[in-house]
Amino acid sequence: MRFTVLGSAGFVGAHLLERLCQQGRAVFAPARDDESWLDKELGHVFYCIGLTNDFQTRPFDTVEAHVSLLARLLQKGRFERLIYLSSTRLYDSLAAAQGSELALLQFDPTNSRHLYDLSKALGENLCLTQSAGRACVARLACVYSATLEEGGFLAQLLPRAAMGESFALDSSPGYSRDYVHIDDVTSLLQAILLSDKQGIYNVASGRNTSNAELLAAVQRLADVSLVCTRQDAQHAPVISIDRAQQEFAFQPVQLIEQLPVMLEQLKARHHGA
Repeated sequence: MRFTVLGSAGFVGAHLLERLCQQGRAVFAPARDDESWLDKELGHVFYCIGLTNDFQTRPFDTVEAHVSLLARLLQKGRFERLIYLSSTRLYDSLAAAQGSELALLQFDPTNSRHLYDLSKALGENLCLTQSAGRACVARLACVYSATLEEGGFLAQLLPRAAMGESFALDSSPGYSRDYVHIDDVTSLLQAILLSDKQGIYNVASGRNTSNAELLAAVQRLADVSLVCTRQDAQHAPVISIDRAQQEFAFQPVQLIEQLPVMLEQLKARHHGA
């Protein structure tokens, strides 16, 4: 069985590639600017190509990555199965308390922030309606790793705290996120792709962790003082993982439970550098 990882230079794509290689799988991982793969037999495809933090400054690249390149693959590519990596950000504009795969999404075409959401939603639509049943969608929450090479909020917080540093964060205790570990993500993505399942799957921990809860745990474990410079609130629906649990017995680890080990590893890595 042949696998293709498109976007293998990115965080999730790189971990998928590593996992498949460790399993001894036949894996094709084309370079970023190489589109010769459109003429190759791709087998089972992980579509990890996308922009995240810089989508507003690169709007046309965002549409190319999330929609246009995908459209060419669906139209001309030779593949057996495909899983398209989308995001649980699509639930952010909903007033609902829970983000379910069955929810009807809402977008504002006049809001520049919604370029990301609209492009991901269009990519989802193409996969679900123009793939002859060969493609499915995974909406990923905030993915993290023990090494924090993905960057983001945890990477700003945990290494400094592990070194015993007290500091202020440009954030609010009222912000919350669903943090899902990269190992759980890659395991579930592979299981979905190897199945004959269709439709949309939330790939998340199923639990929101607020900054207030996170900072309290880090302060207790690292014996530091942490404060937030902002006090604004944020609506963050809880992501439902019922479908993944029912169909794949998905039981993700929780960030709060991982913090003691992560902080010790970060401290040891610093002292060993």
